[in-house]
Amino acid sequence: MKAYVYGAGGAAITDVDKPAPKGPQVLIRVRACGLNRADLGMTKGHAHGAAGGGGAVLGMEWAGEIEAVGDEAYGCEVGDRVMGSGAAAFGEYTLADHGRLFPIPDGVSFEDAAALPVALTTMHNALIAVGKLRAGQSVLIQGASSGVGLMALQIARLKGAKLVIGSSTDNSRRDRLREFGADLAIDSSGSGWVDQVLAATGGAGVDLIIDQISGSVANQNLAATRVLGRIVNVGRLGGAHADFNFDLHAARRIDYVGVTFRTRSIEEIREIFRQVRGDIWPAVETRKLKLPVDRVFAFAEIDKAFAHMEANRHFGKIVVTL
Repeated sequence: MKAYVYGAGGAAITDVDKPAPKGPQVLIRVRACGLNRADLGMTKGHAHGAAGGGGAVLGMEWAGEIEAVGDEAYGCEVGDRVMGSGAAAFGEYTLADHGRLFPIPDGVSFEDAAALPVALTTMHNALIAVGKLRAGQSVLIQGASSGVGLMALQIARLKGAKLVIGSSTDNSRRDRLREFGADLAIDSSGSGWVDQVLAATGGAGVDLIIDQISGSVANQNLAATRVLGRIVNVGRLGGAHADFNFDLHAARRIDYVGVTFRTRSIEEIREIFRQVRGDIWPAVETRKLKLPVDRVFAFAEIDKAFAHMEANRHFGKIVVTL
């Protein structure tokens, strides 16, 4: 089968063996894949947890049809239209754990479905399970114009947040954040955004920050969070290392939590999928929770898809079809 593989000459489409499902695995005939920032790093040879490296089929998010099931795979059948996450997505076929699948709702295309699994699971977990967002609270999404950021805005609004703030460093993308639930859009590359957040919260700061930037905004985040507020570190697009004001952190008694799927067990990941299904799935089925697809590329043009991502001018998800 054809797959997008990182090799000695970099990432390229090549022929690999078609996988076979065992135990709790299912074999997926992939129809579309969503691109993520972690994928861009892996095309350059960077590891992402256990994924990536020489000889690895790249990709982590897909939509397709079940072609075969292992003898310990439950709750799914051959022919089901499903979407999910896991390693080695960029190929004609991929394997997935039976607990990392969502059914594709009726009327939803493979292209639209491929944009959803990572955003739904990442941001429901960050906002609700870890961030403990409750109705009536305020939240700031740092990096809100990304696919996962746009999903975070929508989930926050769905769950009854009284004030939803989103950040983007691009003016045109910032203008569109209100379409996805933001009450206020800020530019976190400037120096005055903390004052904007404090003004919007009566001087107290927000209850919760979902931070995809980190790095240079770490101390500003502390200043923008209320006493006994929470910060959930989801991403580090602004840098993995920076100065940190421990005194301000202690004075505000902020819960600062880091999350990643890279070190989670399969049991933990299955539970995250179950929580999404049990809490917000009706909003997925009715398309109340959805993501814009910025561009769709054919699999043969996957290099162009990554160049488009690296240019950082897209809004929403980039999808590749097979």
